[in-house]
Amino acid sequence: MLDCQKDKFNLSEEISYINCAYMSPNLRTVEQAGVQAILQKSQPWKVTRSDFFAPVEKLKSTFAKLINCPDSQRIAIIPSASYGIASIVKNVHATDKDNIILVGEGFPSNYYSWKKLSDSTGAEIKIITAPQISSPKGKIWNKNILDAIDENTIAIALGNIHWADGTLFDLEKIREKTNKNKALMIIDGTQSIGAYPFDIQSVKPDALVCAGYKWLLGPYVSGVGYFGEKFDSGEPIEENWINRLDSQQFENLVNYQPDYKTQANRYSMGEQSNFIGVPMLQKSLDQLLEWGVENIQNYCKNITQKPIEKLLDMGCQIEEENYRVAHLFGVKLSSNMDMKKLKFNFEKNKLKVSQRGDAIRVAPHVYNNSEDFEKLIYCFKRSTSQKTIF
Repeated sequence: MLDCQKDKFNLSEEISYINCAYMSPNLRTVEQAGVQAILQKSQPWKVTRSDFFAPVEKLKSTFAKLINCPDSQRIAIIPSASYGIASIVKNVHATDKDNIILVGEGFPSNYYSWKKLSDSTGAEIKIITAPQISSPKGKIWNKNILDAIDENTIAIALGNIHWADGTLFDLEKIREKTNKNKALMIIDGTQSIGAYPFDIQSVKPDALVCAGYKWLLGPYVSGVGYFGEKFDSGEPIEENWINRLDSQQFENLVNYQPDYKTQANRYSMGEQSNFIGVPMLQKSLDQLLEWGVENIQNYCKNITQKPIEKLLDMGCQIEEENYRVAHLFGVKLSSNMDMKKLKFNFEKNKLKVSQRGDAIRVAPHVYNNSEDFEKLIYCFKRSTSQKTIF
């Protein structure tokens, strides 16, 4: 069982940062790796040919281990989730008889590319919105998603959880339904991979994309993607030298190569070697594997259990435990609470969370402790119209 790991992060003692879903703080080891990489660029003659390739291969292997993927060549290096989604959508062939399923109020990066495909082909986008109940919203939402998949569905794109409130989607049941209807299942793991256990061999998605700067604890403009066999012959969204066959042979780069590298390698971004970002993300993934993702989830569950009970006692609304994750959840205010007053209290007490829609999104990690949540409860209590509550 994990203890609080705050000492491994460069965090201020004054700030209570319960907002990893917005952006993770740097681990000290990640920070050091970034500084060393910047200094290396000051002496570029020390960057060798192998530095373009070996660290990338190691990073892919490490991420593959994190998601229990047996083949690291199924992993691509991408700069963002939107890049990965665009690469996927480019290789989805649709007609005006098809439909694409998305979840309501999904993250924009998992919408715009699908919308563009819909506009150009006439394919229908079916958005499955959250049911208008407080709980168990997740149970009904999952049922509605399953019911929406039919013989005309060519793809469903969603996260393992909803990015705004942590609602948990049953990917294995969704995969079963998509298989019956020969539809693709595309997962945006940005808000779950690294904090909630995910097994590629159990879920068997066709593709998975993940930005690196949130729960993977990596730097900005860093990400990873998994591309299944249905994308083995696809076209990337850019033509760069390093995703072509035999690109490690620098002497022959002037002899243009028509063939891409195999499997997911064709979808890796230009400048994938990213001499600053790759070593930083490597350090963060190493640490996640050392901690264990299941242990991270359990830590978040243990540290939030009593605060959640207190919030519910105050009349706030939070999804039932069976239909949400522990590392990210939405808190809807009780009728006697004022959002403006609550946000003022957060600022005054130096507590960092996010508002998403009409709820406060709470996103802890292993650097948070009981004092952070005591402060959170205090801020909620002080936001009520009953001045006697402290």
